[in-house]
Amino acid sequence: MEEETPDDPFAESEVTWLLPDLGVRLTHPRPRSRHGRTAPSTLTAARVERDGRTWRTTDLLLGLAVPGGSTARIVQSEEFAAAVAGQVLRADDADLALRTVHRTFEELSHNRHDMTRWLESFGILGCWPPQ
Repeated sequence: MEEETPDDPFAESEVTWLLPDLGVRLTHPRPRSRHGRTAPSTLTAARVERDGRTWRTTDLLLGLAVPGGSTARIVQSEEFAAAVAGQVLRADDADLALRTVHRTFEELSHNRHDMTRWLESFGILGCWPPQ
């Protein structure tokens, strides 16, 4: 899905793919200008529940920034830690987020931090970020 981001001065919209079997939400901002600097894609741990045609996601507040051609890095760790400390995020969701992010980081490293290659390893064909 693609959603406009009118309040973001740098991104015109965000493209989001939900990968429920992997427990991941994949997001890429599209710059406002053709010559604008592209921000990295973000993989966020998420609980995705499908009920017929309805999808509901729970953001688990921990993710990876994946810049093209460079090593991924863990992001949102401060928000994640605060949510765990404040018991806003349940312990089982916090464990799931940590397992998901660490597993995904390892899988990305086996694919040389190439998102398209990583997606292909799961049979998801297509270029990332979408054109």
